[in-house]
Amino acid sequence: MNEVGVRTWMVMLLCAIPLASFGQSFGDRPIRLILGVAPGGGQDTVARAMAPRLSRELGPNVVVDNRPGAGGAIGAALTKQAAPDGHTLFMMSLSNVIGPILYGAPYDVRSDFAPVAQLVRQPYLLVVPPALPVKSVRELIAYAKENAGKVSFGSAGAGSLTHLAGELFREQASFIATHIPYKGMGAVYPDLIGARIQFAFSTIVSAQPHARANRLRILAVSSERRVKSAPEVPTVAESGIAGFSVSQLYGILAPAGTAATVVNLLSKALVTSIGDPQLGRHLEGDGAEADGAGPQEFAAQLKTEHARWERVVSASGLRNAK
Repeated sequence: MNEVGVRTWMVMLLCAIPLASFGQSFGDRPIRLILGVAPGGGQDTVARAMAPRLSRELGPNVVVDNRPGAGGAIGAALTKQAAPDGHTLFMMSLSNVIGPILYGAPYDVRSDFAPVAQLVRQPYLLVVPPALPVKSVRELIAYAKENAGKVSFGSAGAGSLTHLAGELFREQASFIATHIPYKGMGAVYPDLIGARIQFAFSTIVSAQPHARANRLRILAVSSERRVKSAPEVPTVAESGIAGFSVSQLYGILAPAGTAATVVNLLSKALVTSIGDPQLGRHLEGDGAEADGAGPQEFAAQLKTEHARWERVVSASGLRNAK
């Protein structure tokens, strides 16, 4: 073999190494992406938009498997029990952090899984009915203090993030408000629009149409910084509650014991997939944004979120609430 032939052979060998390594890790079997929620919601939409992109990055087909029930505990349990070979992944939300704290669900996202990648953050809008005589966060707080015992807020259900966001808000702002749980945010709006409750934290995509029709008034966004889909809306922190920041979080977990090489390979593919510009525009339309944090940063974030919501749950007396 001449020198040119040797060089060509070496280049081909080097190019084949990543493919060989990938094949040894995953083979041709599909990757199962488990969700603890029913089809059709925000988390499911993100998963199904990302799955084909992840398939292109990794090779094997990525199959979304919805396993709703028990606040996400069913999907989490399936993942926890799966072989740690990279073929079973779980898309978690903060419900999977809060559920074990509130109800004693038999898993812990900090120790029973291998964090792979943090994908999406989705903040909320703080909204009030137009009939309420407030046009800012400061005015809402003043109104609540002047009307102690007469203010209530709605949420998508007891223990939901929209509930705990409200609890954290009233705690940090030092006022009293009664929580009214509903079966989903859709059920909140009639009472909120009719001023039978005074405020709520709502998803951006569902609240904005009501705001455009003057059925609701937007006071602030719950995230640390303003969002691209509503740049004119100030944050709660900007509006007087320093340090307030609440956003839904979607990330990917693998079973504990998954090899670091597999986790890192999956993480890089996931971060690349969620960073797709077309997907980013889709997320922005839903009031969300791509995050793209790797295993170490994601693990640290899970610990931070667990400590924060454990404190909120304890302070609110919500533990083991039904």
